[in-house]
Amino acid sequence: MPVTVTMPEVAETIVEGTIAKWLKQPGDPVERYESIAEIVTDKVTLELPSPATGIMGELLVAEGDTVTIDTPIAIIHSDVPLESPGPIAAPEPASTETPAPSPNGRAARHSPLVKRLAEEHGVDLSLIRGTGAGGRITKADVLQAAETRASTPIASSSSDGRVDPVRRAIAQRMTQSAHDIPHVWTMMEVDVTGLVAIVKTQKETFRQREGVNLTYLPFVLQAVARALRSSPEVNSSWQNDSIVLHQDINLGIAVARDKGLIVPVLRNADSLSIPDLARQANTLIEKARDDKLSPQDVQGGTFTVNNTGALGSILSMPLINPPQAAIMTTEAIVKRPVVVADDAIAVRSMMNLCLSFDHRPLDGHQAVGFLGQVKTVLEEITPETRI
Repeated sequence: MPVTVTMPEVAETIVEGTIAKWLKQPGDPVERYESIAEIVTDKVTLELPSPATGIMGELLVAEGDTVTIDTPIAIIHSDVPLESPGPIAAPEPASTETPAPSPNGRAARHSPLVKRLAEEHGVDLSLIRGTGAGGRITKADVLQAAETRASTPIASSSSDGRVDPVRRAIAQRMTQSAHDIPHVWTMMEVDVTGLVAIVKTQKETFRQREGVNLTYLPFVLQAVARALRSSPEVNSSWQNDSIVLHQDINLGIAVARDKGLIVPVLRNADSLSIPDLARQANTLIEKARDDKLSPQDVQGGTFTVNNTGALGSILSMPLINPPQAAIMTTEAIVKRPVVVADDAIAVRSMMNLCLSFDHRPLDGHQAVGFLGQVKTVLEEITPETRI
């Protein structure tokens, strides 16, 4: 019995997914729950388990294609014994033409004219989806590909000129953010001399006691969570022309990776201590960098924190992660001469906090008030602060 595999629903806010790679090809034996494809969404990369045991049938969606949830993407023949070689196609007439791989991995045959045009224009036939009978590549297909290739910018994220699914998902998400959300930006500088001191003096003790390194991140997360509790409008989203205030404070942590930024979510951050925040954030960051995040790890975020300062940045204007109302960056900590009490000048460790916010649910006084609360919590930290 043929079993239709569909694009799964990963989360309520995700409406489509991209086939990054087929792990099984037509004719391959498949066990139930065995991974058959890698799927990329704008939030997470995951492996799709087979819903049945049998033989892999037709692949209905090519690698790199994006389709909406519940779209059929493959067929599995569950009534075929695993020892069977799989469905066997009828033999084609003898031909002297050289088979070439098609985009879905199966062999394709090309006419002499098509091959000659491809050579003249430098077109890779394996990257073309044919529009002719049976999916064959026509003269028009090659000429169209040559025209597209000539007008495509040289710079790209992959060696063959194609944009990888992760990059494309990020591009779509950020384009939506820039297009749909009226962004407003503000910045505030913070004296984190006490924070720098406590991390320096307690780092080794903390690592021995808690099993993870002590960084600035858990202190920032705690300050943000406290400020969000006092400024519920910032912990909101604009949905269906109304403001939705979120009861839970779930902090997204932007993690930079070679294949693209991803934002795992630390849930109920306002209820966690500094050690709890350090451990849970470390786990999420490691899972993100190892491509081990589950769909649940990237769902439900209400506010995002991005440590752009780790890359040396001192000023950022981040794009909001919809449907959230705001995103904050922590910039590089630098030592600067600062006017302190009694107009004295001292060298202090200073950090900029940058906030982008959605002007539909938020006004400036609410956003700046929130940022001021984060500043206050961070500046109250001293080397004697208990953690």
